Amino acid sequence: MHELSLTQSVVDAVLDRTGGRKVTAVNLTIGRLSGVVPEAVRFCFDVVAEGTTLAGAQLNIEEPAGAATCRSCGRDFEISDPILLCPCGSADVAIRSGRELAVTSVRVV
Repeated sequence: MHELSLTQSVVDAVLDRTGGRKVTAVNLTIGRLSGVVPEAVRFCFDVVAEGTTLAGAQLNIEEPAGAATCRSCGRDFEISDPILLCPCGSADVAIRSGRELAVTSVRVV
């Protein structure tokens, strides 16, 4: 499960930046095309944060859909799963968003 190592990296990054202050919330953006399962990250977060200043912090995850442009017909469209097909039937698409994986903000006390 790569979500465990990703979640550990998120916790480590937050700990590095918060200087030992108590963290009450972590806000993530995990795009639907990122290949990361948000529910697995939620499960791993509590385990990985245990014993740190993130223990008990609220984890909020925004899950934006993907956006793409068809190179064949020029249409912009939304993608919600990894099947990259334009409604016109072309698979020649450029992904514009949906692969994000980022800590967007942290609340500390």
